Amino acid sequence: MKKVIISLFATAMMILPASAATWVAADRVAPVGKQLLTKNGLPAKTTFKVVNGSVDNSAVSSTNVVYISSTDLTYAGNDNEVAAVVSNELGHIINGHYAKNKMRKIAKEALTGNLSSDNVITTVANSSFVSTRTSLKDNKEADITGADMMIKANYNPLAMIVVITKMPGSTFEILAGKPANAERAMNVYDYLTYNYPSKVKAGYGCNEYRTFLTYANPIVTERNSNKKKLAMFKKNQEKAKKLRAKNIAQFKATGGQSGWDASYTILKTLSESAEN
Repeated sequence: MKKVIISLFATAMMILPASAATWVAADRVAPVGKQLLTKNGLPAKTTFKVVNGSVDNSAVSSTNVVYISSTDLTYAGNDNEVAAVVSNELGHIINGHYAKNKMRKIAKEALTGNLSSDNVITTVANSSFVSTRTSLKDNKEADITGADMMIKANYNPLAMIVVITKMPGSTFEILAGKPANAERAMNVYDYLTYNYPSKVKAGYGCNEYRTFLTYANPIVTERNSNKKKLAMFKKNQEKAKKLRAKNIAQFKATGGQSGWDASYTILKTLSESAEN
């Protein structure tokens, strides 16, 4: 009997590593995505598809397909981190960033169309700084929307910080000794600290998160010791919370369209129906 038990134990030890090795982030997108949709009351008919390179989810309201970048998934090491990638993309959709970017493009073309290439307005409108800051703002909105969705779907929202800091950062951040994408990560941490302190207290067991805390903790300590900074922090977090709730409620009420999607549709219809 003892030999049988030892044999079974040895077999189990051989099987377990093989089973663990079969975890693939791309394979987890559909079930994790389904959990996020169900627990957050989002359109159940939505499906997910992993694609190479960058993604364009501007037509999701008509196709009901959310594309997830395989590149982003390389930074996910478990289901919590897959949820971070998927919920960030859902966050972009809910906040209408794809439609917003289309309208930005229209506005930029209208602004610069009749100006020379060396005009200061043209230069500013097409500068990489403007586009980078715009992208950062959009990502911040998508990150905290995604963190909210993760909590409702029973995923650890701190995984959002981990995935963000795993992604490539800037040379400036490296030279300054900051975690990659520190501003984005700190934005999520601040939001969670204010709205879900128990989730922050529970923590997240990995080196990336511990490294981030060595950067974040002194910032939090300094803020908490300054009444003016703390008051401003609370004001900004309340504003972010209300805006996030408004965008999600509007998205649900329209069956999968953000306010920006609706505005773009109206603008597109008007331009196509005009006689000249």
